Amino acid sequence: MQHLVGWGHAKGQAAIAAISGAEGSASINTGFYFCDRSTIDDGETHAVHCDRPCKQTRPLMSSGFANAQNWKDEEQMKLLRYGARGQEKPGCLDAQGRVRDLSAHVADIAGAALLPDEIARLRALEIDSLPIVDGTPQDDLRLGPCVGQVGKFICIGLNYADHAAESGLAVPPEPVIFGKWTSAIIGPDDDIMIPPGSVKTDWEVELGVVIGQGGVHIDEADAMAHVAGFCVINDVSEREYQMERAGTWDKGKGCDTFGPTGPWLVTPDEVADHDNLRLWLDVDGKRYQDGTTATMVYKVPHLIAYCSRFMSLQPGDIISTGTPPGVGMGQKPQRYLAGGETVRLGIDGLGVQTQKVVSQG
Repeated sequence: MQHLVGWGHAKGQAAIAAISGAEGSASINTGFYFCDRSTIDDGETHAVHCDRPCKQTRPLMSSGFANAQNWKDEEQMKLLRYGARGQEKPGCLDAQGRVRDLSAHVADIAGAALLPDEIARLRALEIDSLPIVDGTPQDDLRLGPCVGQVGKFICIGLNYADHAAESGLAVPPEPVIFGKWTSAIIGPDDDIMIPPGSVKTDWEVELGVVIGQGGVHIDEADAMAHVAGFCVINDVSEREYQMERAGTWDKGKGCDTFGPTGPWLVTPDEVADHDNLRLWLDVDGKRYQDGTTATMVYKVPHLIAYCSRFMSLQPGDIISTGTPPGVGMGQKPQRYLAGGETVRLGIDGLGVQTQKVVSQG
């Protein structure tokens, strides 16, 4: 199993790491068990969809591990990023939940490191031989965005029919593409900063697709071969800037901190069905979004092929595929973030994000 994540020693301190968690008893040639949690608190095997320690398991076939001779049957692999922003380093998590440094083997989870051969090379490392780093990801180690040096942050609008309906807009006859500035990207648990004067800051849980092998004019039938993996995105949006300030949506999408990304990147072979993943989002413990990628209008292969008609796709580019219903704009009455809230969101098998919301006045 391949996960790409970021972690660090405190806010502003993060490294890339490969994480191996406790596995089930299945052999390396027959399958694995895995869990969203990077820390095993009770020593028991965890379920693929849980976000807390548990005793359930779920087997998952993984041909990608068949040739990874250095991996033990009870281990799984997760790669992370940690350190100060812009200074992330690589590392990995072993079967005991300890982070081990990968700096001698890769500079960053970014660009060419996301190509298929490079991911396979990292998979083949002997984790137990790597230096141990203190701390626990998403606890006393800050997680950074799961991909570094992102070239393009491409977003798809109105890609769930029920979200289009709550927005009072028609389902588009072609995918709606807009840009989110890469300066908006933050770690999955970093604070969301409401811009000064904002009155309509909103939330959107989304499935992120990270490009591995680049290309242009990609055939839809070949599109999945260009995917390095999937991750969780919170497409934070300021609706007044987006809808009421003239021009395109970009004004309300790219403010600093409006792109929490991660906690990890999961390779396609470890996602049982990307067309049927549950997405959810809570604000202060209240569930607002609870949907599934099964209701996406335009599926992942089509989005990759479509976007590649208008731009070349390059390793590390992110496509955020749209949000299900339940955003603040769609509530009756509408409900927006004001500061002081806690936003928690996740996607089955892809991890969980938690953000504090901070008003800048």
